[in-house]
This record gives sequence, structure tokens and C-alpha cells, in this order.
Amino acid sequence: MLRSSRRGPMSVSLLVSTGSLGAALGAVLVGRRLLWSGAVLVGRSLPLGAVVGRRVPLGAALGAAVGGGRRGAGAGAGADDVFLQRQRQQRPPGVCPSRSIIDLSYSSHFMDLGGSSIPSTMQRLLVTALSPRFGEAVSLQRDVPVPMPGDAELLVRNRFVGINASDINFSAGRYDPALKPPFECGFEGIGEVVGLGLSASAHHTVGEAVAYFSDGAFAEYTVVPAKKAVAVPSVKPEFLTLLLSGATAYIALKRLGELAEGETVLVTAAAGGTGQFAVQLAKRAGCHVIGTCSTDEKAGFLKSLGCDRPVNYAREDLGQALRREYPRGLDVVYESVGGTVFDLAVNSLATGGRLIVIGFISGYRSASGIAPVKGGTLPVKLLQKSASVRGFFLPHFARDYKEAVGSLMQMAARGELVCEVDCGDLAPEGRFLGLESVFRAVDHLYAGKNLGKVVVEVAPARRRAAVPVSKL
Repeated sequence: MLRSSRRGPMSVSLLVSTGSLGAALGAVLVGRRLLWSGAVLVGRSLPLGAVVGRRVPLGAALGAAVGGGRRGAGAGAGADDVFLQRQRQQRPPGVCPSRSIIDLSYSSHFMDLGGSSIPSTMQRLLVTALSPRFGEAVSLQRDVPVPMPGDAELLVRNRFVGINASDINFSAGRYDPALKPPFECGFEGIGEVVGLGLSASAHHTVGEAVAYFSDGAFAEYTVVPAKKAVAVPSVKPEFLTLLLSGATAYIALKRLGELAEGETVLVTAAAGGTGQFAVQLAKRAGCHVIGTCSTDEKAGFLKSLGCDRPVNYAREDLGQALRREYPRGLDVVYESVGGTVFDLAVNSLATGGRLIVIGFISGYRSASGIAPVKGGTLPVKLLQKSASVRGFFLPHFARDYKEAVGSLMQMAARGELVCEVDCGDLAPEGRFLGLESVFRAVDHLYAGKNLGKVVVEVAPARRRAAVPVSKL
């Protein structure tokens, strides 16, 4: 609850912290005098009377906090008591006493009283040079100040982050040519809210598990716009798979695929992060599903998802299999490989077929970012079959995103959706643990070794004390 007897803008930022006095004060002021602001420090008591209704120099605020913190324990507390006594003596009869601008009865809503301590610094990955080679473009930075959440933002302690084929497109500067290094990277994460701004507290609480689709995920702590965060039942990597990989399949097949029961659907890279969802969603729509993969293990996984015809292209020719078993052609293709696979998909379309391009991973590591295709005769082929090629880029479908994620979450909660994650447990160097393993995880994905969504565990779970968190 906020109250002010003076006009003008008032900004209050609240930080959850059990370990950083400087960071907590930094949430209130940065190099300027404290005006109409208050800070609450876990384990300390900062007198608020000294900052209500007047300007207080930074030194005085620090003195109140570090000079003992409790009444009678230091010069700051004594000065505060004297100020309050004078205010009581000068108050006219019948005038209500002034209130602190922060109602401390709600402080536990903003403060992580028993949870993980927020350090003053952290690690993050930063794009320092534009290159399609992720290891050349990105550097691991240490001792970076932990960021502060703004009014409508959350500070999330990342537990897991997702790896996407498009990470190297981003590091190569292909999505936004105006973006110049250095800049943050990583698209999605899941973790606990450890700090939040005042407006964000209307919908989120400290300690809440959230997943998000927002830039800057490759860090130990990330500031996330509250509107981009999704509350999840727990911090499990399976929920992370739905935000980008799952939503891409859901929206693309619904809006561009226009699936109808009985149609034949081809999913390329079907055992990957987004392919696994395309297979399952197409089956839910009553379609006959073909899925491409590179190993017998992945073929077995696809069968477990309900895929009617897994094709291990390392053992059999995809083109021959399609011509032999599906002479009528394909009604829908969910395509993410590009190059020769794209050409084959075009040639295999049925009359009225729809080819959805969600990516072309086979060319991402090249200088151009795209593998060559035989586009010279494409208009003729599409015309002859009244077919179409449709591109899909998730940010262009923002209006569909909330409904898509909500539906996927409900399906997952009911046990109707498999969300396979690959944390590198079977990789030669072991589990992807820590930000430094993001580089290995990207290589793992591009080597085609992943089964499901590639996920990196940024930090293991910490035990939390059972402290009640108030709800507004």
C-alpha cells in the first residue's frame, strides 16, 4: 500500500535479498538522494520514519542500515527516534499520524524471507561477436552484477534454460541486423521468482515457479517482463518444453496446417524439441503421421508417441519410402530441416498440400544461414497441385500464444502430452550442468544426438524454509 502527501511521480522498487545490502539499497536508489522510497532488508530493520516525507542523503540511509539496523544499535536508529519524537510533538491535535509509504504487513509478498540468498554477482552468456559459430560468438562472463527488476518485472533465478536451433541465428545477428554486440542471448528459462516490482506483484509472488519466453535467458538470474512469465506447477524442465517448441507446433499446425481428420502429415526431425509435439498434436487431430529420425532409438520413441510410420533415414531412403507407401502425396508437411529435405517435401505434396516451414537447421551454420534449394521450378510445382508453402515465425503469432500455452499446459497436466527433455545424461561428458555447458548442449543439438528438447540445468534446487508468503 502506497501513500504520499506530495504530488509528483513516485517509484518504489522492492528487491528480494537475504545476502546483499548494497543490492537492496540499489533497488531504491542509484547514485542519487533517497526520495519517497523505502527498502526492506531481510535480517535487518531499516527505519522508515527517516525516509517518510523528506529527502534523506545516501549516507544517512546507509547509516541507518549498516549502523546496527535495530533501534538503539547505532547512530542511524537514534536519529530516527529523535525525528519521530519531534514529529509527534509538532503534530496538531486531531491530525492522523503519517504512515510509511510501504505497508510492512505486505512485506512478505515481496521479500524472500526464508529462501535462497541473492548474491551480488552472477554469471551470464553474452554475444560479443557476430558469428554462426556459437562458441566463437558467445562468451561466458563472470562477476556480473545481478540485475534489478523494474516495476512490472520479475527477477527469476534460472533453474533450467532451453536450447534452440535458432540460438545461433540470434548470435549471428540474423534476426535483428540493427542489434550490435555485446548483447544477451537465450530465449527461454524456468525457475523461481526471487524479486519483483510493485505492479508485477498483482499477479506474481516471491517463491512462485515460472517459465518464460524472453531474451537473456542464458544467465543465472534474468529480469523478465511479468507479462511474459507463465506460472507453472513446479520447476520441472518438462514445462519449459512447451513455451517455444510446443507453442510453435501448436500454432503452426492449427493456423497454417489446417489439419483435418484422415489427412497424411510428415514431420521432419520428428524426435526433436518441436517435432515431438507436432507428431502428438497431429495424432490428436486424427491424422496419419510419418516422422523422420536418424536412429532406431528415436524411431522407437516416435512409435511410443503414436507415430504411424517412423522413417530412419540413416537406414532407408525417405524419398523412396514416400513414393512407395504414399503415392497420393502428403497433405501437410511440418518442415524444419531445409535443403534437400525441403525439395523432397515439395515434390511429395498432394493436391492442396500445405508445407509449413518452421526452420532450416541444415543451413544455419553456413555463412548464408540457409541450405540451397531448387526454387527455380517451385511456382510451377505449387500451381500444378494448388499447393502452398507457408512460413512460420513464432513472434508473428503473439495473439495466439497465450491460448496455445494454456492448452498445452492443460494437456500436460492431464498426462495427455509427452514432454521429452534431453539434459545430456547420456552425452560423453555427462549432464549439461552450469552455463558453461550451454556450448556443449548447442553442439549436441547440431550433431543430431538429442532425443527431445535439449535443456541445460543452470543450478540445482535449493532447500527453502517454510515461510508463508502473503497474497494481496
